[in-house]
Amino acid sequence: MNAAHPTEQPTGQPAAQPGAATPATPAIALPEVVVYTDGACKGNPGPGGWGAWLVSGGHEKELWGGEPGTTNNRMELTAVIEALASLKRTCRITVYTDSEYVKNGITTWIHGWKSRGWLTADRKPVKNADLWKRLEALAALHRIDWRWVRGHNGDPGNERADALANRGVESSRQR
Repeated sequence: MNAAHPTEQPTGQPAAQPGAATPATPAIALPEVVVYTDGACKGNPGPGGWGAWLVSGGHEKELWGGEPGTTNNRMELTAVIEALASLKRTCRITVYTDSEYVKNGITTWIHGWKSRGWLTADRKPVKNADLWKRLEALAALHRIDWRWVRGHNGDPGNERADALANRGVESSRQR
């Protein structure tokens, strides 16, 4: 298309008539990614770690990290945040988490928190609001199906994310 004449059509295609229905734009297939996340904390608060295992097609990526003084909920949130932040383009994602706090927070509770100015139903400040805001912004870039999986119950993806989170705990202790 010529930028100077935005209504010009490529050769062989007639120009659309005013008022005529335009053909539907073909959908662009989004890359599909499966993400397993987990957080761990040795003491709560205490040294903590997070882990994420991402799988797309034949590719895998392992991510982990840790903090010397944190909580389990912060590590659960950080695992999902770091997984989403590692993606370079919009994707269709299935996130598996063993944290009902993460799943319910991002799918249900966040709406009330925002409408109350980041206060809980009993008017107390939402804990970890900094992470919830970051997670919400990253999640808006993707199409995400949030799924809860029971932790420490033999799910291979959850077990792998748990091992990565524990690696993160160890890395935080070596600082």
